Amino acid sequence: MNMKNRTVDFPSLYGVEEARKTLENVIHTTPLQKSFRLSKQSGADIFLKREDMQPVRSYKIRGAYNKIYNLYKEDKTGNGIVCASAGNHAQGVAFACRKLKINGTIFMPVTTPKQKLEQVAMFGEKYVEIKLIGDTFDDSKNAAIQYSKSYGAEFIHPFDDVEIIEGQATLAMEILEQTEDPIDFVFVPLGGGGLAAGIITVFSVLSPKTKIIVVEPKGAASMKASLEAGVNTELLHIDKFVDGAAVQKVGDLTFEICKDHIHECLAVDEGKVCETLLEVYNKDAMVLEPAGALTIAALDLYKQQIAGKNIVCIVSGSNNDITRTEEIKERAMLYKGLKHYFIVKFPQRPGALKEFVLHVLGTSDDITFFEYTKRNSRETASAIVGIEVPSFSDFEGLLRRMKEAGYYESYLNDSPNMMNILI
Repeated sequence: MNMKNRTVDFPSLYGVEEARKTLENVIHTTPLQKSFRLSKQSGADIFLKREDMQPVRSYKIRGAYNKIYNLYKEDKTGNGIVCASAGNHAQGVAFACRKLKINGTIFMPVTTPKQKLEQVAMFGEKYVEIKLIGDTFDDSKNAAIQYSKSYGAEFIHPFDDVEIIEGQATLAMEILEQTEDPIDFVFVPLGGGGLAAGIITVFSVLSPKTKIIVVEPKGAASMKASLEAGVNTELLHIDKFVDGAAVQKVGDLTFEICKDHIHECLAVDEGKVCETLLEVYNKDAMVLEPAGALTIAALDLYKQQIAGKNIVCIVSGSNNDITRTEEIKERAMLYKGLKHYFIVKFPQRPGALKEFVLHVLGTSDDITFFEYTKRNSRETASAIVGIEVPSFSDFEGLLRRMKEAGYYESYLNDSPNMMNILI
């Protein structure tokens, strides 16, 4: 990869510098803040690059505006532009459309959180039209590409594009200017790979000793799968919870740039991401979206390697929907082993539930879910019961007492598909 001169195929430092000029009066130079809590917790110096403080509350504005402005200068936006996005790229595109007075059509998954839809409409005003297509980003992307072919609108890829990558890379330039000390590790959230490719474009030349750690959600670890296979690989099924980073396949260009420069690719459990979201909100007063918490969530997985080092975690966005709070809490508690779901056998007689409460539950255990229908034609009937325990160590005692008293039928936490159907 030629980093010294701009080429058609790969991003370059020249292109990054040009992108900085384009973005000069458009974006914020976001803070690089030391987190004393995370530093103490991990035994390292942890700095957070706060891209959640951009005008559209994510770094995506960098690449989107850079790409669209260059098309605008070349007089290629007469038929409008079109893009696909799970939310943050769409907001950057909408912002650019309004500022440059360009018509844009934005395809988004039907599952996109309402908050992100409202933000896109707000930033784009009369210049954008939103079309909800499919369940995943990839469904929306295919629809957007077809629209581009049919109407001649320029397709603005969210990550697999040289000028998009160069826009995202301006973030890396800022990081290097904001610290005098050498950076040992940069933790980068990864969905399609545009941000990681931008970080590599800059750091491989200006700070080659810095190790690049990319972080994906466990349920959509497409880069990890691709690195293990040696070729860019599409996942058949993904968990869409971390919507800002849940893609079935990373970009072909971004894979080529990343594959030889990533020090390690980490896959973080969605439950750990939820635990981190709640923690940074309660302890640091930071409201992040799931993708924005990926790098912080990964620190525990890498605690031994980063001890005593200078670490930068890119906090990529804060476009979270408050209506998701209950789901976030639920996933966090399941991950920490504090909430457990069972199918319980209850005798069909009065007082059975009272006996269960007195003889099976611990003094601090709490029933949080209960679904039961009495059937007089049977001696026992099954109920679905959710129980919250004070700590994970209390689970074994609960399970033992349930079995000894004859109430136990099955444990649903080990069968997530069944649990999703029943609860």
